Amino acid sequence: MGYIHCCGALHRTRTYCLVPQSDYTVCEIDYLKRCPICGSLSVQLTRIDKEDNLSVIRKQNAKGIKFFEKLKKFILYEEKTQDYSKIPVGKFYLNYNEFGVKKRCYSNLSSLKIGKVKSSDF
Repeated sequence: MGYIHCCGALHRTRTYCLVPQSDYTVCEIDYLKRCPICGSLSVQLTRIDKEDNLSVIRKQNAKGIKFFEKLKKFILYEEKTQDYSKIPVGKFYLNYNEFGVKKRCYSNLSSLKIGKVKSSDF
C-alpha cells in the first residue's frame, strides 16, 4: 500500500499498478477515497522514467474522480501487501545445547556454537 500526504499526515491508500507508457518503466496510482481529516478525495500518479527521474501528478476531489476514471482502463492489478503480524510462527524450542546436554539457562543462545564436538582427540 502507498501513502498520500494530506493535512499534515500520511494516509494509507489503495495502490494500483498501471501499464507503463513508452518512456516510463514504472507507473503506479494511489487512490485515497476520503481523507480522515478534511474529507477530500486524492488521486496521485507516480511515474519513473528510464533515467530514474520521478514525476508525480496529483488531483483532488472532482478532478481526481475524472483523472481516476480516465486511468482506470490502464490498471493491471491492485498491489496487496501482506500483513506480517498474522504469519503463523512455530512454538518449537530446542532444549539442548551444542554438546547434546540439556540447557539449564536460556540466556546463552547468543553464544551457541552449532556443530561443535566435545572431544579430546583433536
